[in-house]
Amino acid sequence: MSSSRKPILFDFKPALEALRAGELILYPTDTIWGIGCDATNAEAVQKVYELKRREESKAMVCLVQSEVQLERYCQAIPDVAYDIYDFAEKPTTLILDQAKGIAPNAIAEDGSCAFRIPKDDFCQKLLQQFKKPLIATSANISGQPAPKGFKEIQNEILEGVSYVVPLPDKASENKPSTIIKIAFDCTMNIIRA
Repeated sequence: MSSSRKPILFDFKPALEALRAGELILYPTDTIWGIGCDATNAEAVQKVYELKRREESKAMVCLVQSEVQLERYCQAIPDVAYDIYDFAEKPTTLILDQAKGIAPNAIAEDGSCAFRIPKDDFCQKLLQQFKKPLIATSANISGQPAPKGFKEIQNEILEGVSYVVPLPDKASENKPSTIIKIAFDCTMNIIRA
């Protein structure tokens, strides 16, 4: 049985308590280690910008549990977006127009927002229990390389979050997601392959 199929025996309570209190967590996303918070809480999102020393004009990626949850936070989803999520073989982030219910400082100036539906077990269970989208941004200071594993995360990041999820690196980790911007007229622009 492969390690990706083993059930996750993990106490989600400390992570959920931190997220519900508007605090930051450090967690293994479906791609690389990420800084996370409640994507609907503008004050929490501001803490992410401050920790990363990142310009607010750069929007954040939101993880959602499912297409159903995505529909709660995006007003109009082109049909092709569903196909991409269903058939993508690697983690894929879609930038979609007309985000709603997400913290304003996590949304781009044009009203779009980046969404990803993670397929890994841990992120799915965390999202299922939290019941809201999560910010997922690389665990590094802006402009510096994203960590390839937990050991590469800087102390400033480790000390700047309220809770660090005590899980090991994943074999599938270390690669950022594909990013595709899809306009409502279905025109597509691949930002990162």
